[in-house]
Amino acid sequence: MTLSTAVRAVRGSAIRDLLALTARPEVISLAGGLPAADLMPRARIAAVTADVLDDTGPQGALQYGETAGLAALRAVLAGQESARCARPVDRVLVTSGSQQALDLLARAVLDPGDPVVVESPAYVGALQVFQAAGAALHPVPLDDGGMRVDVLADRLRAGLRPRLVHTVSTFHNPRGVTLAPERRVRLAGLAERYGFLVVEDDPYGLLAFDGDPPAPVAAHSDRVVRLGSASKTLAPALRVGWLHGPAEVMAAVELLKQCTDLCTSSLTQAVAARLLADTAWFEAHLRTVRRAVAGRAAAFTAAVAAHLPGVSCSTPSGGMFCWLEFPPGPGGTVTDTAAEEVIVEAVRRLAGAGT
Repeated sequence: MTLSTAVRAVRGSAIRDLLALTARPEVISLAGGLPAADLMPRARIAAVTADVLDDTGPQGALQYGETAGLAALRAVLAGQESARCARPVDRVLVTSGSQQALDLLARAVLDPGDPVVVESPAYVGALQVFQAAGAALHPVPLDDGGMRVDVLADRLRAGLRPRLVHTVSTFHNPRGVTLAPERRVRLAGLAERYGFLVVEDDPYGLLAFDGDPPAPVAAHSDRVVRLGSASKTLAPALRVGWLHGPAEVMAAVELLKQCTDLCTSSLTQAVAARLLADTAWFEAHLRTVRRAVAGRAAAFTAAVAAHLPGVSCSTPSGGMFCWLEFPPGPGGTVTDTAAEEVIVEAVRRLAGAGT
């Protein structure tokens, strides 16, 4: 059987490989961005699910729904986002996780060969999507203030004309950093000047350990598509994500979603809508998650400092990621063998420390 050129060009997902490993009972993985199972509100989800299943009307939770998403959920999401960047309900579209949102968006705006700017290091799920779309990737480095927008500006002045720029702006996956406020403003200005689209991938923004993250890039320009997800705050199995952005882009994404799955699960959308609309409960749940994750992050970074001399570790201020840098091997470089030995020893020591 001969497969299409597009399928033959798609590389396997590192995320799927990580999930396959974490499914093994003997593995304690520090690699993937999996929320802690003990922090997921199982009892609350069960109660709300039972409640929404009681609706036996023609548009109940077991029926097909609108491609753009359940009206109640879209209204809740638009309300949440209005505090950050005003976007009307008709420009919010619900997807089966934010990964589908990214894939549909890439299909809507990219042609093979189009330049796409990604961060270095980048979210591996974004790399797979853009590679499948046939994009030409242009990495821009990160530092402690997020994407080096100054480097991007230099490359734009030199003639680079990206179709879109992808950033995990808050509590970056995997680097853990947050794009500085002044860089957000400048990135939005560059999008206006050079005509590219910013994809602001933000599944972690509600997981700040102390205080609130900066205003999103979308607060400074309409040339921004924001992606969000309930996976990190409620539960991944709900598969509820969303995006919102310019009206023309949203219309194109909705058409492609009709081809893909007709609609996201009405049942899980109804559950998510009830949970997110109960603001008192949701804020209390977020406080519990933030406290627990902050404590675990502190324990992890302390264990690295105590048990892995010579390994530098970032200090998370939110989200789910730490960034470790290992010392160089012989000759001043980190060889594959040297890195593997250090990583194996690191995991052994951290496991022995009970973290």
